[in-house]
Amino acid sequence: MQESNRTETVAAGSAARQVDAVLPPAGSLAGLDYVQALTAVALETLREVTLDRPGPVTAGGPAAVREAARRSLGGPLLPAEPGYPLETFRRFVRDYATWSVDVSHPAAVARMQCPPTPVAAAAELVVGILNQSLHAWESGPYALELERYVIRELGELVGYGPDAGGTITAGGSISNLMAVLAARDRVLAQRCGWRPFAQGLTGLDKRPVVLATDATHFSIGRAVGIVGLGEDMIVRVPSDELGRLLPEELERTLAGLPEDVVPVAAIACVGATDQGWVDDVAALAEVTRRHGVWLHADAAYGGGALFSPRLRPRLDGIAEADSVTLDLHKFGWTSATSGIFLVRDASVMTPLAQQTTTLNADDDAEAGFIGLYGNSVQATRRAEAFKIAVTMNALGRDGMAAMVDGCHDLACYAADRVEAEPALELAARPSLSTVLLRYRHDGDVDAFNGELRRQLMTRGVTLLARTRVRRPDGSSPVFLKLMLLNPATTTDELDRVIDDILATAADLERSAQASR
Repeated sequence: MQESNRTETVAAGSAARQVDAVLPPAGSLAGLDYVQALTAVALETLREVTLDRPGPVTAGGPAAVREAARRSLGGPLLPAEPGYPLETFRRFVRDYATWSVDVSHPAAVARMQCPPTPVAAAAELVVGILNQSLHAWESGPYALELERYVIRELGELVGYGPDAGGTITAGGSISNLMAVLAARDRVLAQRCGWRPFAQGLTGLDKRPVVLATDATHFSIGRAVGIVGLGEDMIVRVPSDELGRLLPEELERTLAGLPEDVVPVAAIACVGATDQGWVDDVAALAEVTRRHGVWLHADAAYGGGALFSPRLRPRLDGIAEADSVTLDLHKFGWTSATSGIFLVRDASVMTPLAQQTTTLNADDDAEAGFIGLYGNSVQATRRAEAFKIAVTMNALGRDGMAAMVDGCHDLACYAADRVEAEPALELAARPSLSTVLLRYRHDGDVDAFNGELRRQLMTRGVTLLARTRVRRPDGSSPVFLKLMLLNPATTTDELDRVIDDILATAADLERSAQASR
């Protein structure tokens, strides 16, 4: 212990004094001493900021953040003279932490940013120091095996067989992009003998389309545009009152397409980001198989239910989809980014690997010196599998299930509390971990709830999201959204969140009355 303290002191002293010398590599012995000293500074500073800030974000709103950034970032990004590493680092950590969202705070319920576990956070440090990449064997040999392991295990969790494959991505949007890309290439090759990855789309005498509902995530529209089909080539299928894709409507829509139109994909939602509902993937798969259409299941949010024996039955049939998107930086308690793209048949990713470069030469590949360049739209990629594997091994099935169920229980508790408050309206009982509510106001309810949300955030009291809920009469009123992804939150803390909403709404009403 004395030797450890001495090393830390020496490292801290040399780091503080080192101005002219080049910093050592982080993974060297000297660099590790630096990292130890810097990590101690980071943890100390983060602890101080957390103790000083009572809410999930520092009060003041956008204007205060901009002013703080102007003051702290006023100098050049690359000053003429080097600074003192520990002092520079401490200043940046303090400013960054002070104006960051505290995702571990019980009132940080706006977005799908889970508080990562300590082991996941520490894993990021290891990944950063070792700086492995997945594009070539010589850039990260063990990192490659880690990703293959994680993809294989998650494929089995979904219900896929031994022919499955996939890749870790930068998030659900990239996973959905890869799904549309895979669907485009596979279906047009089968139906038209066309190879879009090599030939492009110019000259194709058919119009490829993607089928989705109005409730489909916006990333699908972007993906369809990026892969060259064009966002206008999304055929909107009628849905039920919640926005679910109905198998009978999908069948009717497919049967009614013109002859020059080729449907390449249908998008199923497995856990809507607002109300958590799940499409009937098994029934949809029966329809898509009859018509030779790719079925993609976007389970970026709802995929967390796979870890819960209680909630998993809601995802029955997900293995019938040709591809699946998961996001473990939502319901997985790893830090961003931890997106997952899975396919039932790994051969659909072949077009990405057909481009021969120095990264995948045939003789190297035959000898086993092959990276994952051909599995992704990226070349250089971080070893995200490390934090995923460490987190899941540390928690185990029981731990993951308890955390998912804990979030669902919190959502049910919050819904009960909202229903018990005459001043609040609940949109629907929660399916997963989202709770949609709004304050009942005599005037413009949408505008009032929008201002209520902004006031809560500006005061640093509560961070809420907002959405619109479709009603049978065609209206789409504004609702506030609680996204509960912190199983450590207590019911008392959740009560305080609801109390703060009610108190701030009452303040707004009093202010409005006083100004009349």
